[in-house]
Amino acid sequence: MTPFLKRILGMNWVLVFVMYGLLIFGVFMIESAARHIPVSKDILNQYGSDGAYFATMQKQWILLGSVAYFGAALVDYRWIRWLGIPFYVVSMALMVMAMQQDDAVHRLSVFGLTFQPAQLGISSGILLIAWLLQGLPKLHRWFGAPFMRIGIIGVISAVPFLMVMKMGDMGSALVWIPVSIVALLIGGAPFRYLSFMALIGAGMLPLLYFIALPLVSERGPQRIETWLRMMQGQEVDISNEGYAPHNISMAVGKAGWKGVGWKATEEQGSLHAKAFIPKDTAHNDYIFAVIAEELGFRGSLLLLTAFALLLIQGLFIAFYSRDMCGRLLVCLIMALFFAHVFESIGMCVLLMPITGIPLPFFSYGGSFMLSCWLGIGLLLRISSEGRGARVGELAI
Repeated sequence: MTPFLKRILGMNWVLVFVMYGLLIFGVFMIESAARHIPVSKDILNQYGSDGAYFATMQKQWILLGSVAYFGAALVDYRWIRWLGIPFYVVSMALMVMAMQQDDAVHRLSVFGLTFQPAQLGISSGILLIAWLLQGLPKLHRWFGAPFMRIGIIGVISAVPFLMVMKMGDMGSALVWIPVSIVALLIGGAPFRYLSFMALIGAGMLPLLYFIALPLVSERGPQRIETWLRMMQGQEVDISNEGYAPHNISMAVGKAGWKGVGWKATEEQGSLHAKAFIPKDTAHNDYIFAVIAEELGFRGSLLLLTAFALLLIQGLFIAFYSRDMCGRLLVCLIMALFFAHVFESIGMCVLLMPITGIPLPFFSYGGSFMLSCWLGIGLLLRISSEGRGARVGELAI
């Protein structure tokens, strides 16, 4: 048997099937969620409906992401980590270019493909953190000191975090917080350092909320204030600032066990069909509200079970990882996924304030899809390497 065939057969196929199941599920839901977005007559004649066009575009991103996925899965991640510095530098340069564009969500267009470089900045930062925390202490033991580890994580995380906050994308910026915390925990930061930083962070929260946040995001403080008032049962204007959180939570809450049905109409009682769920972002930020309303509690439970299985697989892969770089990569990728899943679903059920953050494998978009593909591909490769090393240890 050739080494290439061994790698194919030795893949973690549970991870592969779960991921492709989520992707297929996501394509169907995008077709329903995007059916109210207006498109040109030519596109409508070619694809038959608005939703079918966006579903077809998502399929193209899936095919493109499959290349990155299997490329990362079949190449040794110890080679991929050398791309950390150039990938990080290029991502930061693209983010600077995006800041100069006259675009509300700071997108770039390359060869006809539109993407958000903020997502690439997160992926490159994860790769660079994992490589430096393992590689630098080998150059000199001074780099292995707790203060230096904290400094490395802080600098690499702070640069894209501040740039994304400058863009006004609070959702993508907040993802860096759990990623940085997990990096500190897995990277070996002592508990006394973590306790001190937690106290400093708690003391700075009023300054960040009342001074820093209004400077970088006009809607951020209002969204948080609206969320707090709704959580306390106070009155909010559901025709203005409370429109989105009220309607998406109503769509989730009224669905029941079965939901109103896929691509349900107004006559079937669909709030999405009545355009109460913001139609321009229903296929992206609010896609869980569409899933919950149309498929009910059973569809939501299936979705959460699949994500839970994905995260559990990640924990096992991290446990059996053969080095610090692989363990950090797995844990940081899982932290990224968990942050997106928790925030994207949490804001639809009023557990979190409204932020523009996509749901992995479901929300429409190319840049985040490619980031997810790359992350799962690395997980798959680290899984095969870790199991191989474990079998070798048992044999000895």
